Amino acid sequence: MGSAEHATTQTVTLRYWAAAREAAGVDSEPLSVGPAATVSDVVSAAVGAHPALERVARAATFLVDGRAARAESAVAPGATVEVLPPFAGG
Repeated sequence: MGSAEHATTQTVTLRYWAAAREAAGVDSEPLSVGPAATVSDVVSAAVGAHPALERVARAATFLVDGRAARAESAVAPGATVEVLPPFAGG
């Protein structure tokens, strides 16, 4: 049978910074998501695993492989998604 049957999930790496790291309880982790995942899909899966992350994720910005990304941005297999909460300055 075709290899498309095997492409039901992909693994990406999430990296959490500052308050996001505190909410998730880890610095980084692998996460399985669908084959056509967006940043929004990845963040939803992360919030499902770490409910305390929801509040932080609403105000966070995201990077995919080091580049700024929007919620609808595609996430390729093996990509790294970084969750950057707003930083307080002073």
